Amino acid sequence: MRMNKLKLIVLLGVFASYSTSCSVQNNVTKTPPPKNTTKPNTNTTQPKPPVVTKPTTGTAQAEETFRTNLPEIKREFRGAWIASVANINWPSRNDLTVEQQKAEAINMLDMLKNNNFNAAIFQIRPSADALYTSNIEPWSYFLTGETGKAPYPNYDPLQFWIEEAHKRGLELHVWLNPYRAHHTNGGSVTKLSMANTLSDIVVRLKNGMYWFDPANPKTQGHVSNVVKDIVKRYDIDAIHFDDYFYPYATYNKGADFPDYASWNTYVSNGGSLSRADWRRDNVNKFVERIYKEIHAEKNNVRFGISPFGIWKPGYPAGVVGSSQYDELYADAKLWLNKGWVDYFSPQLYWPIDSKGQAFESLLNWWQSENTMKRHLWPGLNTVEIKVSDRPTEIKNQIEISRKILKNDAGEIHWSIAGLTKNPGMLPTLKSGPYNEKALIPKSPWIKAAPLQTPTLFITDNGSSAQVSWSTKNVADVFQWVLFTQYNGEWQTEILTLDTLSKDVPKSKDGKKLNGVAIKAIDRLGNESDYMAKKIR
Repeated sequence: MRMNKLKLIVLLGVFASYSTSCSVQNNVTKTPPPKNTTKPNTNTTQPKPPVVTKPTTGTAQAEETFRTNLPEIKREFRGAWIASVANINWPSRNDLTVEQQKAEAINMLDMLKNNNFNAAIFQIRPSADALYTSNIEPWSYFLTGETGKAPYPNYDPLQFWIEEAHKRGLELHVWLNPYRAHHTNGGSVTKLSMANTLSDIVVRLKNGMYWFDPANPKTQGHVSNVVKDIVKRYDIDAIHFDDYFYPYATYNKGADFPDYASWNTYVSNGGSLSRADWRRDNVNKFVERIYKEIHAEKNNVRFGISPFGIWKPGYPAGVVGSSQYDELYADAKLWLNKGWVDYFSPQLYWPIDSKGQAFESLLNWWQSENTMKRHLWPGLNTVEIKVSDRPTEIKNQIEISRKILKNDAGEIHWSIAGLTKNPGMLPTLKSGPYNEKALIPKSPWIKAAPLQTPTLFITDNGSSAQVSWSTKNVADVFQWVLFTQYNGEWQTEILTLDTLSKDVPKSKDGKKLNGVAIKAIDRLGNESDYMAKKIR
C-alpha cells in the first residue's frame, strides 16, 4: 500500500510538471526567424525589410473577420525633378561636405513627403558622369568639384537617396541624360572625362559642349551598359530620360550636327534613308532597346521619357514652336504609339491660355496618341511659367490634367526649386489638389506576382485598439493601406513599409470604431487582397 501511494505521488508530480510546461509553451508566441530578403548588390548595401512578428501582449479585441466593400484608394503620380547638372538643385554647390549633401537631400525628401508627393526624379548622370559608384564612368564634377574624385568620406549618393526616399514612401526615379558627354559648366575636360576617354565617338559643339554621336553603335552600347549596370545594382523604381537626344540647334550655333563620319559610313554601306530619317531611326532603335533591356533585367523597373512638349508645329492645329521631330530627331509620338515607355511626360511648360502652345490642347493631343495606354503625366513649369500667379496656374493645370487623364492622372514639377522658392506654391497645392496622400497609378501591362494577404492583429488598449499586421512576403511590399471604419464609414491611410502597427482610437468625432482592414501595396502600385476584422 505504501509503495502504491509513492507511485501515485510520483505520477501526480510528473503530470503537474507536464501540464505547467504545456501551459507555458502555449502562452509564448513563437516568432519565426526573419527571412533573408536582402538583394545582392555588388557595390551597395540594400536596406533590410522590417521584421514582422505577431504581438505577444494584450487581449484580442476582435477575432471575427468579414468581407466588405472598401473604398477605392486615391491614385495620382506626383513627382518633382531634382537636377544635379550645374548644381541647379542638388547638391547646391560642388564643394559641400558629405554631411551637408545628406542634409540637403533629407530636407528635399521630407518636403516632398510632407506635402503629399510620392516620387522624386533624381538626376544621377548629367553628362556621362556619375553621382553613384560606377566602374564605367567617373564621379561627377557637380558632386565633388573634380571629375573622377570620390566624395570624402566615401559614400554612395544614389544608394543614400534610394534608402531615404523609400523610408518616406517615395519612389526614386533616376534621371540620365543619354547623349551629353560634357557640360560647359562641368569644369575642364580632363583625362578622366568621357569626352576624352571615348573621344572617337564624341563631337564638340560650337557652344563648348561635347556630345556622343547617337548614330555610332559604340555610343548606343556604352549608354546601354550604363543603364543596365544601374538597374542591376540598385533598388530603383524607374529609369528616366529627358528631352536631349540630338542637341538643340542653338548648341551648335545653327550649324548641322557634325556626324559626318557615321553618315558617310552609312551611305558607303548602301544606306538609303535621308539623313534626317537616319538620325531618327538611330534614336528610335536606341529607345526601343533601352525599354526592352530594362524589363529584361528587372521587370518592375519602369522606363520614362520627358520629351519636348511639341512633336511638330501644327499638331494639334494651331500649335507653333520648335519641332523636336526635325530639330532633336526625336520621334516621340512613335515611342508612345509603340509603347516603348512605361510613362511619358511631355514638357508642357506653357500657360493654359497660351495662344500657340495651349496646355489643354497639347495634353489632349498627346492623350489621343497614347494608343498603348501608357501613363501620360505632363511636366509642369512650376519654377518659371510666365504668368502673374504661378501657384494658381499650376493648380489649374493639375485640375485640367485630372479631367483629361481621369484615373491615371499625374504630373512632374520642373523643378523642386519651383516648389520651395515661391512661398505660395506648396500651400496652394497641399490645401488644394494635394490635400491627401495618393498611391501611384497601377501599370497593368507589367506582369507581377500577386501579393499575399496580410494578417491583421488587434489588441485592446482601453480607449484605443492597437492594430498590427504582418505578411510572409514583406520583401515584395512597398507600402500599406490601413482602413478604419467609424459608424459604418471607411477612412483610408497610406503608410510606409516600416509602419507595422498603429493605435486607432475607438471613437472619433462622436463616432464609434466598427472595423479595421489592411492591404499591402507592391512596387508597381498593385494591391493585395485585404483582411478585415470587426470591432465590438
